[in-house]
Amino acid sequence: MSSVTQEFFVIIERDEDGYYVGEVPQLRACYSQGRTVDELIANIKEVIEICLEERGGEPVPEIIGFQKVVV
Repeated sequence: MSSVTQEFFVIIERDEDGYYVGEVPQLRACYSQGRTVDELIANIKEVIEICLEERGGEPVPEIIGFQKVVV
């Protein structure tokens, strides 16, 4: 586990089975799920650590913001 604290955004959705699914847009293929939001957050923290290890110190892209787009 890294001694440096980093902050990440997690997009949370609820799937058709009622599970909470979270994705970290800053880290490619970084997602997890849980029966509750608390379980999801615990799981996504573990996945973030794995994703960061796999990056091997490569910088994490900065999120500039979110924009709603109507189509």
